[in-house]
Amino acid sequence: MLKGIDPLLSPELLKLLAEMGHDDAVVLADANFTAMSLGAGKPVLRLPGVGMLRTLEAVVSVFPLAEDVSHPVAYMQVGDTPEGYRSALQREAVAVLASAGLPPERVQAVERYAFYERVKKAYAIVVTGELEPWGNLLLRKGVLGQALRP
Repeated sequence: MLKGIDPLLSPELLKLLAEMGHDDAVVLADANFTAMSLGAGKPVLRLPGVGMLRTLEAVVSVFPLAEDVSHPVAYMQVGDTPEGYRSALQREAVAVLASAGLPPERVQAVERYAFYERVKKAYAIVVTGELEPWGNLLLRKGVLGQALRP
């Protein structure tokens, strides 16, 4: 155990998040996600029995989100729904992100197959125990540092 670190963040997950560089992406996926085929060659970690919201809270407690892009977080748009639709889980995830400082308008819905294409470019996938379908998020890493010196 480490002081001040969410106990859900295992040594493996902390290592994975720390290894990522600026603009790398991590996918937080629901339990039904096709992680092994879409994530071929990538690290795939599992958090069985842990829901998406709990996982998201733990990850954003240590993970800087990209500030240099308009949408550092994307979620998989529920199929056959109108533009702007968010499931209850997606609305709750946006609220978690808002409490971490990310305005809701910076979270983007992405059509299912376009989301899969982004997953193929991601650094890693974390498969949660979330059973609600369409419960998938992609988070782009930002930077930690000081302002440029004059």
